[in-house]
Amino acid sequence: MPAQSMPAPQQEHIQPKIIAFHLPQFHQIPENDEWWGEGFTEWTNVRRVKPLYRGHQQPRIPLDQRFYDLTDPSAREWQAQLAKQYSVDGFCYYHYWFKGKKLLESPLEAILASEEPDFPYCLSWANESWTRAWDGGTRDLLIKQDYGTEEDWWHHFEYLLPFFKDRRYLTYQKKPMFLVYRPEDFPDIDRMFSCWQRWAQQAGLPGISFIKTLTAFDDQPGGWEYAASASFEPWLTVYCRTTLLRRIKMLAVRKARTLIGSNKACNVIPFEEIWENMVARPYAKGEFRGAFVGWDNSPRMGNRAKIVPGATPEGFGHFFREQLQAAASEGCPFVFVNAWNEWAEGAILEPDEAHGHAYLEQLRNAVNMVKEAWQRHTSSL
Repeated sequence: MPAQSMPAPQQEHIQPKIIAFHLPQFHQIPENDEWWGEGFTEWTNVRRVKPLYRGHQQPRIPLDQRFYDLTDPSAREWQAQLAKQYSVDGFCYYHYWFKGKKLLESPLEAILASEEPDFPYCLSWANESWTRAWDGGTRDLLIKQDYGTEEDWWHHFEYLLPFFKDRRYLTYQKKPMFLVYRPEDFPDIDRMFSCWQRWAQQAGLPGISFIKTLTAFDDQPGGWEYAASASFEPWLTVYCRTTLLRRIKMLAVRKARTLIGSNKACNVIPFEEIWENMVARPYAKGEFRGAFVGWDNSPRMGNRAKIVPGATPEGFGHFFREQLQAAASEGCPFVFVNAWNEWAEGAILEPDEAHGHAYLEQLRNAVNMVKEAWQRHTSSL
């Protein structure tokens, strides 16, 4: 729908908050040193990737060679100030917990302890096993996800409670919101969350708003009743909610053969077609709309990569404006963007050498245009 038009609202208009998924794997940890080699961070894969075909835009290099370390407070402050400047309202940091074993926790713990940066955030529990294939599967395990017993659930809750009580922590329905990336992975999750709700209320909170992440993974019926769901794009739209999948597979094989010379190479998926389906498809009640900047995980996957060609700042701005406007008209409180800094997956709002700040500028323009369109609409009533 054009940005200039605004349908009569079905409910009270809400300007959605823009929340960007945020990856903390930009600092060294002993486990990654052991699994991948001394000094490994996400930048390792980003730096060494090679183009797979003519015109393939790799490697993607941060603007001004800013290969930051997230254990550096100045790097975290830079991210927050940049996000504020360009109308991003908060980060959704990935949280890694394996039956008491923490990974990549240092930046988040420093944010909590220092109370800096002064920027809203929430957590998404990336509750899947780590593998050498980077796919959340079960082969070539590095560390297996283990949920443990009620005692383990208590220790996990006890660890998270200070985050939930932090004044910066994002809420939904006046409760701290906690996203779960793979809800179907743990059949007993309803019992665990029932315990967490009880413990949260005993700790003085009104409860917890558990948010189900909608992805390309198979879902299991029943179980916990989530407060809402968050769309993880582009894979939700591609694999679960449209008729794109069959055509995309055929297109991928054809283009892979043409561009790379092997139908085992990369899965090439069109940016515009995904976005058109994402904006137009029906959304369930309580489903937060999603967005994606682009996708190219060849730094991680090599010639097994999934690549979304055709992404441009202007194209992102056009579709993001439509998605944001639809969310505003529906009274949707959040739009989750994939992602702030997924450099090894090509989902990047942060500035790079090829585009500068263009993606962030397009996001901010879209936010301003939706606000102005709504103001014009209401003033004409």
